[in-house]
Amino acid sequence: MRIEVSSQDLMASRFAISPLIETMHAQWLLAGRVGAGPHARWVERWRGTYARLAARHPALRAAAAVSGNIGAANVDFIAPPPTAVDVAFADEVATVRATPVARAHAEIERVLAQRPPVTGWERGLLLGPEVVELFAAAYEALWTDILVHDWARLHAILQRDVAYRAGRLAAYGWAAALDDLSPRVRWRRSGPTGGHIEVRMLSGREERHRLGGRGLLFLPSAFMTTIATYLDEPWPYALLYPARGLGAAPPRPDADLSLLIGRSRARILAELAEPATTTQLAALLGQSPGTTGEHIAALRRTGLIAGARVGRGVLYTRTPLGDALISG
Repeated sequence: MRIEVSSQDLMASRFAISPLIETMHAQWLLAGRVGAGPHARWVERWRGTYARLAARHPALRAAAAVSGNIGAANVDFIAPPPTAVDVAFADEVATVRATPVARAHAEIERVLAQRPPVTGWERGLLLGPEVVELFAAAYEALWTDILVHDWARLHAILQRDVAYRAGRLAAYGWAAALDDLSPRVRWRRSGPTGGHIEVRMLSGREERHRLGGRGLLFLPSAFMTTIATYLDEPWPYALLYPARGLGAAPPRPDADLSLLIGRSRARILAELAEPATTTQLAALLGQSPGTTGEHIAALRRTGLIAGARVGRGVLYTRTPLGDALISG
């Protein structure tokens, strides 16, 4: 796949976080649609709750026909790209509910035409008059009963990825921002101000898309392990990619370092392989901001970390001394 990019697209491109899309990705894992991988403990923790939700909300079972088909067609209306940088779940699900039923049916019929036949009850649900509301209610229940309990930590992971990549895009351009996004994504320059993003899709389809000045929306995911795209009207053009950090496996500092300075302070040093705020670190550690702030203050006094004000917050990084201590 080739996505043509101009200098205007660079200015219009942005990064965003979507709790609804993360809910959809989590559902693929919980339903066994994709391998759990490093998220196995998280999936096991919530497997029973998800089974009860799927029994109450048949849309979660019917979703397998039109969503999560890696390398094949999928519908977009059940989790469309967000229109803001850090939108609330309630706003996103309201957007889903506003989807015209005719548009939802058109997307579903397009996908079903490329898939094996579905059962009668699935087809009746997917092409019925209540399909939009059924999916909205199902994902709302999934968010409320499961995702919301881990969202603070997941959100911190996604925020850190956005800060990292947005900074590289603004300072160094497309090549730097996409350099370690995925082995299947590459930036190809053509001229002083333009170029294209080359994406190797699992389907092997040869496609070409032109952004036309609208820019590209980059969406990190704590659950995704591969690349996905939204390149259909009327949704914003978007590229989904695995975030730098796993939603289910925080870094573990060396045991001896934990004995020396304490487990929480060692975890903070480990997490600060990338800059983070007090709020983000508190979410990642599962602590109150006050408790985390005390540990941060101790690490700053001993010269292991430093802080720099960015906007209204302070972003913390390891010092060379902190790097040396964490690396042994």
